[in-house]
Amino acid sequence: MPDKPNFILVQDDAPPPPPKPRQNGGGQNGGLFNRLMTTVVTAITSAAASLPAAFTNAEPPVETGTPTRPRLIFAVDATASREPAWTAARQVTDALVKALPGELDVALAVHGGSRVHTFTGFTNDAATLRDRAAGVTCQAGMTRLLPILAAGLKRQSVRVVVYIGDVFEESLPHGRDLADAMGARGTKLIVLHDTADGAARRDAEIFWDLAKRTGGCVLPFDANAPGKLRDILSAVAVYAVGGEKLLRERRHALPGAVALLEHLDKRR
Repeated sequence: MPDKPNFILVQDDAPPPPPKPRQNGGGQNGGLFNRLMTTVVTAITSAAASLPAAFTNAEPPVETGTPTRPRLIFAVDATASREPAWTAARQVTDALVKALPGELDVALAVHGGSRVHTFTGFTNDAATLRDRAAGVTCQAGMTRLLPILAAGLKRQSVRVVVYIGDVFEESLPHGRDLADAMGARGTKLIVLHDTADGAARRDAEIFWDLAKRTGGCVLPFDANAPGKLRDILSAVAVYAVGGEKLLRERRHALPGAVALLEHLDKRR
């Protein structure tokens, strides 16, 4: 069996253009620098164009067959200001696949540097998910939740997209269209909203709007309480596999189930 790629690059709708040569004036040194930069940019562009399709594909590869298990996408905003939140999330990724061993496949999607730079394959191996998360670092840039939602719509059997983030910096009409499409497919969006930065509170209604359109909800996120995050993610995993019925059945044994059910009730 051939090895699967560790991650898939998901390109934004409008990728940034290659950097332009810096203007240093009209002197001899400036002209030499400009010519050098032009040569470098041309070489990089040509090299990228010659890469195999597997390395330049802007979308996840087409799947064959029907997945045998429910799927969940664990998406995280890993822009520069999000280092504390990403550290907490990275520590508890295994909670998603340990809640119901062998019954749920999870993919990790991360945006930073104004792009979705990591979108792993789906796995039910906690160690694999943890290893992938450990290799991700935060990068400055704008949020890119919507490309993750769009990619999730192209994958089969995705029951839930759980997203840890603080602000929304994309097209709200496009976001609503994607959320409506997710709702029609039965894919829920659950947002763990980090409001540690006061600026994030202004976007609370936006996240609630998107989540409710899918039948999902918004919960508070606290980077200083990894135990509570682990409980919530375990409850989300149970919800992805068996919906509210299974979540209610396990609410007495699952600490995060009560909180998740309470927030799901708020969507009505």
